[in-house]
Amino acid sequence: MENRLERSKMMLSETKFTRRSVLQQATALGGVAFCSKISKAYSPNDVLNLAFVGVGGRGGGNLQEMVSAGGVRVGAICDVNRNTLDGVGQQHSEAKRYGDFRRLLDDLNGIDAVVVSSTEHTHAFATLPALQQKKPVYCEKPLTYNVQEAQRIMIESARANVPTQMGTQIHAGANYRRVVELIQSGAIGPVSEAHVWTSRAWGLQSQEDSKKNGDIVYVTDRPSQTQPVPKEIDWDLWIGPAPARPFHEVYLPGPKWYRWWDFANGTMSDLGSHFNDLPFWALKLDHPQTIESFGPPAHKEIAPASMTALYEYGPRGEMPACKVAWYQGADKPQLWKDNAIPKWESGILFVGRDGMLLSDYGRHLLLPENKFQGFEGPKPFLRESPGQQREWLEAIRNGTPTGSPFDYAGLLTIANHLGNVAYRAGKKLQWDPKALRATNCPEATEFIEREPRNGWSLA
Repeated sequence: MENRLERSKMMLSETKFTRRSVLQQATALGGVAFCSKISKAYSPNDVLNLAFVGVGGRGGGNLQEMVSAGGVRVGAICDVNRNTLDGVGQQHSEAKRYGDFRRLLDDLNGIDAVVVSSTEHTHAFATLPALQQKKPVYCEKPLTYNVQEAQRIMIESARANVPTQMGTQIHAGANYRRVVELIQSGAIGPVSEAHVWTSRAWGLQSQEDSKKNGDIVYVTDRPSQTQPVPKEIDWDLWIGPAPARPFHEVYLPGPKWYRWWDFANGTMSDLGSHFNDLPFWALKLDHPQTIESFGPPAHKEIAPASMTALYEYGPRGEMPACKVAWYQGADKPQLWKDNAIPKWESGILFVGRDGMLLSDYGRHLLLPENKFQGFEGPKPFLRESPGQQREWLEAIRNGTPTGSPFDYAGLLTIANHLGNVAYRAGKKLQWDPKALRATNCPEATEFIEREPRNGWSLA
């Protein structure tokens, strides 16, 4: 474990990932995105031969979206659910079929790019081999299962220098762009704090709360009994790099698995990829200095339904130090509780010297409303996006930028994961991004990285 960590640290020292360096790249691209210059571009007339890892649910949606864009051939598909694999295979009979994505990734000759839509705990294991073969990759959020994996993917992405994109579809929307423009043009003055909340309450909670909150499964501990594995599921492959455990219906179908620490990181890494994306983008955030989380006692197996995480960031260029708070489930900002702002079910609130800005996925509002009546925002300076998937396809063909390349998405993913690390460790963390360590909390290390199960490797 220690040797592996030391190798990662040495690699990190070779590739500096700071928000400032990412933004310098963005400036050269007209402020539209965060993407290194791509060395290869395909002719717009070429048909792209894509491999899809995971073709059910979100994966099926990605496949359909990319095929509908035109100029795409489905060259290979992979899924641990044989019924899903066969169903998609019937629609795309030219595609090679795989149950184990390691076999698909053994040799990507003839494949132009790879789309990863498997479960969270396998994202890095499907993404890394593709990058090592210098194939463009589209990976669903969150980019990785833990902090160390995110660092590893960022390093390999920088070396590969190919178009990458994390699947945070809201990032491509017009509303987020208008909010970023307002914040970065100073509409509410320098921002000292941001508050992000989502009402979804899935995870460890009482049975009464589980029913009230519409959770998709109620469970309070790892099942002691074993259930037969559905005949269409390759359970060993689904477990992948995680510690082995017997099958039970509390894990599948997805997204039941999203609450189990062995397979995912709950609401924070899922919806945090969408909601925290906006302050991360607008405030030019990179590595937090400290992270502290609050909630019920951490459970060894299951992520909480409700929790709060507080981040402190230092100055970033012309932007002052700020705090960012995350609330999920029953937790809400004090301003929300005090009726000082509209009580939106989920939202992102920026607090500036001269006012506030409240946003969600599709709308935003400057506060107080009477002060900003008739206010005209800046002329849009961020290029509109054709959509998260199509943006990536255009990048492959033309070398144009993407909005959530892995140098940006990796930093966002690490920050989200650190909220859970602080929660599970039970301490306010002092974060050292170069050492990839909480300097005051060595016990947090077990939540920052893990040794994959035998047969799985991020070599």
